[in-house]
Amino acid sequence: MAASPALAQDQTPEEAAPGEIATGNTIVVTGLRRTDELQNTPAAITAFSQETIENARITRPIDFISLTPNVNLVETQNAGNAFIVIRGITQARNSEPSVAVVVDGVQQVNPAQFNQDLFDIQQIEVLRGPQGGLYGRNAIGGAIIIQTRQPTEEFEGKITAGVDNGFGWYARGSVSGPLGTEAVKFRLAGQYYDTDGFIPNTYLGEDADPYKNMALRGNLLFDLGSGWEVDLRGSMDLLRTQALYFNIVTDVNDTSLPVRVNNAGQNDRDIYNVAAKISYENENFTATSITSYDTVSEILTGDAFDFLPIPESFFFKLFESIFGPGNGFDLNQSQFLDVEAISQELRFQSPDDQKLFWMFGGYMIATDRFISTGNMVDTGQGVFPVYRTPSTNPANPQFSYLADSQDNFAWAGFANLGYEFSDQFRIDASLRYDRDHRENTTLTPPGFMNGPGQPNGTTGEVREETFDAWQPKVTLTYMPNADITLYGGYSKGFRSGGFNQTGVGGVAAANGIVGVGDIFQAEVAQTLEAGFKSQLFDNVLTLNGAVFTTETKNSYFFVFLAANSTQNLGNVPKARIDGFELEAFVRPAPDLQLNAALGMTWSDIKEFPDPDFIGNELPLISRSTINLGAQWTPHLSDTIGGLLRIDYRRTGKTWWDVPNSTVRDPIDLVDVRAGIDGEQWGLFAFAKNLFNEEYNAEFSPGGFVFKARPRVYGAEATYKF
Repeated sequence: MAASPALAQDQTPEEAAPGEIATGNTIVVTGLRRTDELQNTPAAITAFSQETIENARITRPIDFISLTPNVNLVETQNAGNAFIVIRGITQARNSEPSVAVVVDGVQQVNPAQFNQDLFDIQQIEVLRGPQGGLYGRNAIGGAIIIQTRQPTEEFEGKITAGVDNGFGWYARGSVSGPLGTEAVKFRLAGQYYDTDGFIPNTYLGEDADPYKNMALRGNLLFDLGSGWEVDLRGSMDLLRTQALYFNIVTDVNDTSLPVRVNNAGQNDRDIYNVAAKISYENENFTATSITSYDTVSEILTGDAFDFLPIPESFFFKLFESIFGPGNGFDLNQSQFLDVEAISQELRFQSPDDQKLFWMFGGYMIATDRFISTGNMVDTGQGVFPVYRTPSTNPANPQFSYLADSQDNFAWAGFANLGYEFSDQFRIDASLRYDRDHRENTTLTPPGFMNGPGQPNGTTGEVREETFDAWQPKVTLTYMPNADITLYGGYSKGFRSGGFNQTGVGGVAAANGIVGVGDIFQAEVAQTLEAGFKSQLFDNVLTLNGAVFTTETKNSYFFVFLAANSTQNLGNVPKARIDGFELEAFVRPAPDLQLNAALGMTWSDIKEFPDPDFIGNELPLISRSTINLGAQWTPHLSDTIGGLLRIDYRRTGKTWWDVPNSTVRDPIDLVDVRAGIDGEQWGLFAFAKNLFNEEYNAEFSPGGFVFKARPRVYGAEATYKF
């Protein structure tokens, strides 16, 4: 397993909390909505315990995704744009996510929330394959379950401080314990990170990616007695960085160009969440209510095409050639996203240890979303943010502007049923119905519509669409003995469609681009999967594997239409995705752990309006992922231990667009962490991308490439009390 289990504790799976270890070195997971040992759970799950999270220094989503086979994260453009690709199910700009992300029981409402710093985390589970029957819309590729550390019975705390080679520093800390009485417990955790960055902007003489983040999370847990419990949570994440430092190339493997934007710009993202979980438990059932309120606000500004200083830029030279010397000008840009959502889930379920397991409930979410994008004339005086109305700033006059508001309401009903016929055979079935009503109002002012290079439409135009689907999931499990689990089943997932700008379909067709319309359709994926899990040689070797085939209809792809300056999503009518995963974990000695994993994915476009693209790979798919790792934790004395951990990841060839116009060569990354620790303290050094592999994290149609982070290294110290 990519996740290394911690030392065994004398507990059964029913007694162990998520993230703890039951007897036999087996992690306890809850990804299938019930508590069970990882090796007995009939699903392709990579789980990361608290010990692994600390030893592998998992502080960002890319860190655990890079340890998971057949899963990739594409980080690009701005903090809120991070695309999860899981078993060939991809994500694109402005699309719904490809996975359901659930943090402490609350599903994230917008993909712009996902790429946050991670701190004080108890456990992470990555479920591969459609999980729509369990988690609803957007679980079309799988689910990511993140559990933060819980309030403790006794007072305790931890502080971590460190420095990195971006001339940065950071501090993370937590404190937890009872609050006056054993019936009330609290936990408070937070972090602050400030670094100058790692990617040079050679034109401005500074780094293009400075990063400041402040995050806080608080938790109050009330034990009211008689089976009642109230869990109140609140969190905030405030990020200040930069965005849009692209280069323009024809080959994704071309990393020769430095960043040379003349506008550093800004990327400010504010995330707030409050949630209340109320549960009642008796010997017959558990009832749980989860209410959540979320806001996400992100503004980003920076250079526009072709991301070069004004005198060298494409538009400057173009306009000078048309209007004469001294009459050229360049463009910059601003984008604003504001999302507000309230969600409610109510479910009832049986105890986990019964032969008959059942669960049923309902879910609803109301979302208000506003988004604006636009270009301004770059006069060399900087780029200024534009929010809900076009700029009137003479130093940065508005050139183009688009704005839309969306009022969405979705609801779902679900039921799960599982029966253990014997110690060897079990069947599980889930069924969920999701209905998503979407209403889009065009807020672009008339002066920015229906002209040359502008979108068509009417200010105030309201468009409505409803997307719905039944999502079944059936799994058969056979355990011939205590060390082997065999499973197979069928699952279906879907994610909603949405709106492009009015008239986009005609503009796309006029420019020879097919598959793009005024509305992009909902995507549906159906998967057949079979897998095995085994523990061999007295638990020295753990070997797991799965094979799958998926038929996807209306998968997303991204298109930027220069003719009217719009960002759009298109659909691939039908494609097939096949693949497999193998994971091995070996523990030849108590202080030595080895792991290896292989994931393979083949995709094939079966139907497309342009027959020349049939047989191509789907966009953003990597052929393979290979993981190799080793961890040595020697006892240096009775009170001091050591740590040396090395992780290697190879991501195979990656295709980026429907025409398969460019393919990124395989990339090889190595991460290391080493140090010593005592009972209350620790000193560690670390390096991400140790050998400073240069590669582009993304290639977007039109030749836009975004540089990946180079080598990051540093040192940190921890103290527990």
